[in-house]
Amino acid sequence: MRKILALMVMGVSTLFVAPAMAADMPYYPDIEVPDVDYGLEGGFYLRGSVAGNLMWAKDFDIICCGTGPYKFDKAGYGYSFGAGVGYEFGDGLRADVTVDYLYNRGMSAASPPVDYQIRGTVALANAYYDFGLSEGGSAGGGFGAYVGAGLGFAAYEIADLSAVPDPTGSGVTGAGAIMAGLTYDTGPAVLDFGYRGLYLPVLTNSAKADPIFVHDAFIHELRGSVRYRFN
Repeated sequence: MRKILALMVMGVSTLFVAPAMAADMPYYPDIEVPDVDYGLEGGFYLRGSVAGNLMWAKDFDIICCGTGPYKFDKAGYGYSFGAGVGYEFGDGLRADVTVDYLYNRGMSAASPPVDYQIRGTVALANAYYDFGLSEGGSAGGGFGAYVGAGLGFAAYEIADLSAVPDPTGSGVTGAGAIMAGLTYDTGPAVLDFGYRGLYLPVLTNSAKADPIFVHDAFIHELRGSVRYRFN
């Protein structure tokens, strides 16, 4: 009986003592752990570009006119426009593939008389590095800049507009490019104004009876572009 009574007393005491002990324990507030910001993650984008250009070449040969090479007197002028798809890796690096229609005319010489017109398609695989000029990083909004380079090919048609009939011909040549520019990042889209130097090793209509060869052509472009992000 005494044992039962003692157990009952201990049980009743616990009902009163436990709340008191709990009241004396320190209070620990809930702690919220913030999400870690790892910066801009990778994602795809579409781009469109338009440009004005000036074209110059080291020299040219015309097989029908004797020994060369001959020097140009005037640079050509023209335009290009195109589109592409690319991927931003999230650490300042990005890459894209672009296809542009290119037109240029007026690269000429007085002796022998030539006036070249070039038009065609330029396809390039490009790599860039973006860096920020304002708070937010290379792709975190605001102003930025970039440098880049590309490799690919050009399928073209070349004509001498000074000749009657003009010896028009076509061909394919390798192509290389260097790029630099300024950007403004709005988040969903990036506005881009920059320079592209496009190198074409040789342009020729050699399939014709009177072959012409333009050596080391370089095209200077001022380009306006818009890149639209998918994510």
